Amino acid sequence: MIRQDALDALPVRDALPELADALATHGTAVLVAPPGTGKTTLVPLALAGLLGEGPARRVVVAEPRRIAARAAARRMAWLLGEEVGGSVGFTVRGERAVGRHTRVEVVTTGVLLQRLQRDQELAGVDVVVLDECHERHLDADTAAAFLWDVREALRPELRLVAASATTDAEGWARLLGGAPVVEASGAAFPVEVVWAPPARPVRPPHGLWVDPALTAHVASVVRRALAERDGDVLVFLPGVGEIARVAGQLTGLGEVDVLQVHGRAPAAVQDAVLAPGARRRVVLATSVAESSLTVPGVRVVVDAGLAREPRVDHARGLSALTTVRASRAAGRQRAGRAGREAPGAVYRCWAEAEDARLPRFPSPEIKVADLTAFALQAACWGDPDASGLALLDPPPGGAMAAARDVLAAIGAVGPDGRATPRGARLARLGLHPRLGRALLDAAPVVGAGLAAEVVALIGEEPPREYGDDLAGALRAARRGGDAYAGRWRTEVRRLRSLVSEVSKGSGGSEGSEVPGVPGVSGPSARGSGSPSVRPAGEDARVGLVAALAFPERVARADGGSYLMVSGTRAEVGAGTGLRGASWIAVAVADRPVGRGHARVRLGAAVDEDVARAAAGTLLESREEVRWADGDVVARRVERLGAVELAVRPHTGADPSLVRAALLEGLRREGFGLLRWPAGAVVLRQRLAFLHRRLGEPWPDVSDEALHARAEEWLEPELSRARRRADLARIDAGQALGRLLPWASGRAVLLDELAPERITVPSGSGIRIDYSDPEQPVLAVKLQEMFGLQETPRVAGVPLLVHLLSPAGRPAAVTADLASFWKDGYRGVRAELRGRYPRHPWPQDPATAAPTRHTNARLGR
Repeated sequence: MIRQDALDALPVRDALPELADALATHGTAVLVAPPGTGKTTLVPLALAGLLGEGPARRVVVAEPRRIAARAAARRMAWLLGEEVGGSVGFTVRGERAVGRHTRVEVVTTGVLLQRLQRDQELAGVDVVVLDECHERHLDADTAAAFLWDVREALRPELRLVAASATTDAEGWARLLGGAPVVEASGAAFPVEVVWAPPARPVRPPHGLWVDPALTAHVASVVRRALAERDGDVLVFLPGVGEIARVAGQLTGLGEVDVLQVHGRAPAAVQDAVLAPGARRRVVLATSVAESSLTVPGVRVVVDAGLAREPRVDHARGLSALTTVRASRAAGRQRAGRAGREAPGAVYRCWAEAEDARLPRFPSPEIKVADLTAFALQAACWGDPDASGLALLDPPPGGAMAAARDVLAAIGAVGPDGRATPRGARLARLGLHPRLGRALLDAAPVVGAGLAAEVVALIGEEPPREYGDDLAGALRAARRGGDAYAGRWRTEVRRLRSLVSEVSKGSGGSEGSEVPGVPGVSGPSARGSGSPSVRPAGEDARVGLVAALAFPERVARADGGSYLMVSGTRAEVGAGTGLRGASWIAVAVADRPVGRGHARVRLGAAVDEDVARAAAGTLLESREEVRWADGDVVARRVERLGAVELAVRPHTGADPSLVRAALLEGLRREGFGLLRWPAGAVVLRQRLAFLHRRLGEPWPDVSDEALHARAEEWLEPELSRARRRADLARIDAGQALGRLLPWASGRAVLLDELAPERITVPSGSGIRIDYSDPEQPVLAVKLQEMFGLQETPRVAGVPLLVHLLSPAGRPAAVTADLASFWKDGYRGVRAELRGRYPRHPWPQDPATAAPTRHTNARLGR
């Protein structure tokens, strides 16, 4: 029996005629409807013709989360007065409730993608509704792009609806070929905003870490809301850890039930939250409660203002969730939960002034997440670089390149970037390609059951109390009676059946298609995808599965931490069972606040044979010649990525490598490694002056320029050198002479343009100081310059004359001798003639005879 009263109360009903017209005219539409209006429940029923109006159609509704898909299906079935599996059903990973007469099927976007890869036409489907588009999950963006391709190339009659409460409607309209935007009015229940910032500043989140002071403040705000308002309280927190922390701080609430809802909660708990409660409730939830489902009885929302988004740490090769400030769009969605059934209030745990600085929308996953699974989907779709896909945001080039490297390493794509048959099978598994590779390649070695168990454990990180030792966590899951263990067993059964299906589909020749894949035998070996090692003992086999999933995270103990083959360092906890293992395979890691190294959250002990097999493409043996500890070091190294396995000294190294090492030494330590006689230093200074004054063809002899031409001016001496001591025997002056412009014939002008010495009026040859390339200096005794009116010049530049006292101390500095004789000499004479009476101090130096001698020598 259709619950007509409940249907009539949904405001989106008024927008149904406009939506029907848009789909009839354009085939696509963007539906914008506030929370609680019925866009997730009423619209699919109407489009399917289940309300007695319109033709019968088959509608697929795609939701971003399993909990939302199940809840939406159950709500629609309730509105029709049916059980799930009748006219309305759902399919999520590991669970399906669909019957022969199902007309509306709610699926997760991941399930929809797998269907599209198997059947691009979506035969039998008339309408697809992509719900909650504003969340910008990568699977949803990908599904939208694929569906637009299907509509454009194969099925122009397929109708598409992008639906959300808060979204970039114009962007989605452009993406769907100029689709009409249909807006529905919301329920007339106001929501009062109460700003409730902490009394003291809290530290910003980092990674998965959230300041305990914030969760304590959220708990106090919940108590305040319970005292000030009626109805149930829905609290938004970023993750399971914060939910548990706040739950622990809300003990002693009396006649109030504290419930926890998140993606890991058992289905029974999730269902209980979505049903009216007999007592007042506080529901602690992650962002799964933002949309697509109504928690009945809620009149108050307490928003911590945080969310979890995926991020990739490219520097360390780690991808994980990180805690960020929730967007304004998410804030509106959350606040709307309080006004679905009656007027309500939202307590926001931040200052009103901060609100305008929050991001407008969540970060699109395609911009920040690991793109390996997306790249495989695109490759299987026939568009390896995703350049032809209709996406709101293009994938970043660097992230796509990194993703393609991973796919090529596991044999999922060929040299042209297109999916191999193996890649197509990996895409059908509904797993990250890394985990799919581990499942398929480990199953023949460790058994399908154990491979499925370990992959299921890695695929959804187990509770912290299971520990960080993967083998120990496996034993805990096997004996566990908690919600996680229940979900894990369901996933294990699904993966075991997938292994069987894929093995049959590939004819048992998985490995024959991927010669050279790390740890995978080619056709000339075993003819199977199994690694070449057979580890003994279950713990070792668990490690093999983890190593096959993350070969670049295989790590060896090194000085108190572990060095991954990728070059990233990682540390294990003090009480872990991993401590003491010589090798580990890191399945899950993050970076703690203020630490440069990664922290192992889940890993397994392995041995070197497993490491070599799993990361086989990174294994190499080569000669290494480098500058280290002040000299050339030559050695033969066997290396697994960044990890050195074996090292021995190497004689007879390749001369080109030795030369490169010597040049590196010169770059690091400077040209002081060469022999620099006094004449060599002066020659470099003269050349620097001419280059600055006249330019080409006089050479640039700065450090940068000499490094750039090192092989030119240091040969042949450099080719004969083998170590630091050989560099010290190279005459830098002789080598610099090779840079003179001999070819143009101007080299012979060196002594004319920049002479090393100049003859002064007394007849002395005085050395010119070229240490300042702007203006060379001539330091000469004052009496030797008597009678000279013109300041000496080199290359047209007047010398800066340092006139010295008889004792060789500076008495005056000038670049204009005539002016000095006229104006400056009188003061110098008055100061020095009494101090040096034996030397001549004529009144008119411009006409006096220059001399190197005293008055006595002059016969005065």
